Amino acid sequence: MEFEPVAPVRAYERVVEQVEQAVFSGRLKAGERLPSERELMTQFGVSRSTVREALRVLQAGGMIRSKPGDPRGPEILPASPVNLHKSMHRLARAETMSLTELLQFRMLLEGSAYLLAARLRTDEQLAELETAMAAMTVAAEAGYEEFSRADIAFHEIIARATQNTLIVVCGEVVRGIVLDLIEDKLSHADDRRALMSAWLAHHREVFDAVRVRDGELAQRLARRAIFDHYSDYVPVRDRPLLFPLLGTAE
Repeated sequence: MEFEPVAPVRAYERVVEQVEQAVFSGRLKAGERLPSERELMTQFGVSRSTVREALRVLQAGGMIRSKPGDPRGPEILPASPVNLHKSMHRLARAETMSLTELLQFRMLLEGSAYLLAARLRTDEQLAELETAMAAMTVAAEAGYEEFSRADIAFHEIIARATQNTLIVVCGEVVRGIVLDLIEDKLSHADDRRALMSAWLAHHREVFDAVRVRDGELAQRLARRAIFDHYSDYVPVRDRPLLFPLLGTAE
């Protein structure tokens, strides 16, 4: 039996791990302070440069706010979707992430978002969706750029109606990337108006499903629309990876 070489662990990484674990476990809460640099040096048994490097990493990750010379010590920050958004965006843009995977994830995510929105939406959010639908109708006459923006606004309302921050953040990232496909498809379409009309008809269908709180129908419509609109961009050999989310063998 052969073992693989192990990567050396630097001291500052151990400091980062312990602070992160304290935050994740709830032993350190947002608004609380870490000890001063000098006290951290003593507790961890490391040099000042090691402590400062660890603090730089924690601050870059959005876990603390650190000011040089602050006698109160670094402040623990509340969890923020901003950092998740950055990480998701880097992952989705990575060369190792295929378009098939992005569409599969969007079908899964957006279908679930519609299901939850139909069940959990408020009357105020339904009114917002109705306003967004009116904006999309007007935008379809103005041009595809305006239509794309109105489409995003509609989906953002759906995401908020789920009352789930992860769905909001993840949906925003994946939609932003797939939006490039929307504009490409519209810009090369023989009849842009007909294509926008088809998408508008789809949004009316899902709006009606959300209005009557039919989550299962809204979910099916959302997944089918994504497949119908974007599967042409997916290699034929990869399309079966999307079929399970349609509930058919195609």
